[in-house]
Amino acid sequence: LQHPVLSSSWDAAYERELQTFQDIGDAGEIWFGEESMVRIIRWLEKQKVSLHSSVLDIGTGNGVLLIELAKSGYTDLTGIDYSPSAIQLSEKVREKEGMPNIKLKVEDFLAPSAELSRFEICIDKGTFDAISLNPDNAVGKRKQYVKSLCSVLKPEGFFLITSCNWTKEELLDEFREGFEILEELPTPKFCFGGRVGNSVTALVFQRK
Repeated sequence: LQHPVLSSSWDAAYERELQTFQDIGDAGEIWFGEESMVRIIRWLEKQKVSLHSSVLDIGTGNGVLLIELAKSGYTDLTGIDYSPSAIQLSEKVREKEGMPNIKLKVEDFLAPSAELSRFEICIDKGTFDAISLNPDNAVGKRKQYVKSLCSVLKPEGFFLITSCNWTKEELLDEFREGFEILEELPTPKFCFGGRVGNSVTALVFQRK
């Protein structure tokens, strides 16, 4: 996310959380709540995904999902975020939890380094949403996101995305090149004016 307004506001949010964590040892916001982490871990367990699979958390934020994955027995975990404050925060959370083997890196996913490759599982909770909101060439950035995903995820690898901006149909369209849908994960429903909808969409894709 290169837009100065957006990146500085996310940085500021993580800086506040970093300060809070240093003061009281609380990891702060889990942007998508506990249930989305449980949903992801349950799916991996149901699929009997090997605990040695390489997992990339795209836009790891405070790194709490990686901590939960490590507690569930996953051993090859990497988190990236373009915000240095987010990575600092996730490093502190990792230290507090005693999980030294989680790898954390400052990376811009739209220009991934050569080190990011051959992951078996990629997870996104809200990063694609944030990129999509970028007022500076959002369409181009979404296309670049899909390209980056193709370059870091192995063929037949899984991509789990949680979004609160996009419907299932829109996500199918965004990821139609190179990916096929495997499953839609259940998310809470809400009712408004007699119509039932989902405020959150969670999908699993497989790279072709």
